[in-house]
Amino acid sequence: MTNYEVMFIVNSTLDDAARNEAIDTVKGIISDNGTLGDVDEWGMRKLAYPIEKKNEGYYVVIEFQAEPTVPKELDRRLKIMDAIIRHIIVNKDEK
Repeated sequence: MTNYEVMFIVNSTLDDAARNEAIDTVKGIISDNGTLGDVDEWGMRKLAYPIEKKNEGYYVVIEFQAEPTVPKELDRRLKIMDAIIRHIIVNKDEK
């Protein structure tokens, strides 16, 4: 198992229920094929530059352990989720 970290930005226009559903969906994708670690919700932050005409987003960082095939599937699923405006997956074991 490899250590990974995913950071994603949830659309700021979503209400609390929709935002929590998006976060739970990402947790579900990870836990189906790996082990969840720390979930750190940073909350609403100003974006460095406007994305889709929005200046704020809800930041979430999740650490997890999984096989090397899981980040590819996670990346694919995050790209098609309307609630997620940006994401990045980092292999924490690479040096």
